[in-house]
Amino acid sequence: MEKGKVVVLEDRVPKLKERRRQKANRRLIAYLFFFFLFILCVLYFQSPLSAVRHVEVSGNRHLSAERIISLSGITKRTSFWKVNEQNVEAKLTRHPEIKEATVEKQLPNTIAIHVREWRRIAYVYDRQTFFPLLENGRLLKQEGTKTAPSDAPVLVGWKDGDAIAEMTGQLAELPAAVLGAMSEIHYKPTREYEDRVIVYMNDGYEVSATIRQFADKLSHYPAIAAALDRNVKGVIHLEVGNYFVPYTPPKKEDGDETTSP
Repeated sequence: MEKGKVVVLEDRVPKLKERRRQKANRRLIAYLFFFFLFILCVLYFQSPLSAVRHVEVSGNRHLSAERIISLSGITKRTSFWKVNEQNVEAKLTRHPEIKEATVEKQLPNTIAIHVREWRRIAYVYDRQTFFPLLENGRLLKQEGTKTAPSDAPVLVGWKDGDAIAEMTGQLAELPAAVLGAMSEIHYKPTREYEDRVIVYMNDGYEVSATIRQFADKLSHYPAIAAALDRNVKGVIHLEVGNYFVPYTPPKKEDGDETTSP
């Protein structure tokens, strides 16, 4: 064996040991880094820092934000990372007045809830209480109020469940502007019209119509009312044809009086 080659190998041994030592040190540092990172994550998830701090509610009209937050089950002790959006949405839509719900996480610790409520198309007046009637036909007996509502008409004197169901379908087809123009809807069947109703409008007019053609007829109410003299109130008949009968017939002028031959 040549002497020069032996000297080169002996020189390389310390360098190999140093490289192995450096590699081991880097590995140890990496292990320590991930260990302390794990400890910090555990401490974070167990500390108040990971809890929900804000819950933002939008889209609600009749249900309060506090009520919706309570229904969601989210509190300030709830971990932000443990909130399951689908589970919270399912909880919210169990309420009869919530049609749809969307839950979104917003970093660092905010939960955004957007709801869409079933539209209230009328109120059923019974035992001096106003019960909301939803567009899907559901009557909210737990949400009754003693205060007269102004966002939808009140159904007065309705005892026939089938008639209410049919009327619900008609009201659901009307735009919000027409619904808001109605004050009360009374069920007044006659021999001629078994499904006749009387509608008292907020502008002072009275409408006589039938349930069967209610949505079709009342959708034209704004145009009909605009063509009438605002100073002369009366009944607008929409059962078959459309005509207006004032409460008090207009007085004839002296020149308009005629005599029969």
